[in-house]
Amino acid sequence: MSETDLPTPPPTVTEVPKDASEIPADPTAPLVKPGAYLLELIPVPVTDLDRAKRFYSEQCGFHVDVDVSPADGVRIVQLTPPGSFCSISLLQGLPVADMEPGSLRALHLVVKDIEAARQELIGRGVDVGETEDMGGVYYARFEDPDGNTWALQHMPWRA
Repeated sequence: MSETDLPTPPPTVTEVPKDASEIPADPTAPLVKPGAYLLELIPVPVTDLDRAKRFYSEQCGFHVDVDVSPADGVRIVQLTPPGSFCSISLLQGLPVADMEPGSLRALHLVVKDIEAARQELIGRGVDVGETEDMGGVYYARFEDPDGNTWALQHMPWRA
């Protein structure tokens, strides 16, 4: 999960743009081609947004893309794992996205070197389980402070 080969992420957005013209173009974003359905944002249900934000940014190394409060009682925190095009969101005050905290299971983070990624997370204070060989695909599991579960996944043929 080394960031040495990854582009520098943009700065964190802390204010809601007043107009779409205020949103800068992102030349690194994938194009949306006809017929494509790009999965780009997964809500992760948590009890404490600040605690979860610290866990994902400081311990897991995710980049904080957005931290905004667009309305009273509403907060949106968006974070992206290193090298990923798919982000997670931590939400408060949006009933349309209500889920039981800790109910999300088995989100996968695909890595090139599972032992290096595992050791990096452990070094940051994440309790990561032992690596398991599941028929040639390798997994190491961990969970966030609310119990949402994650898996580092390594598929040797994708190295």
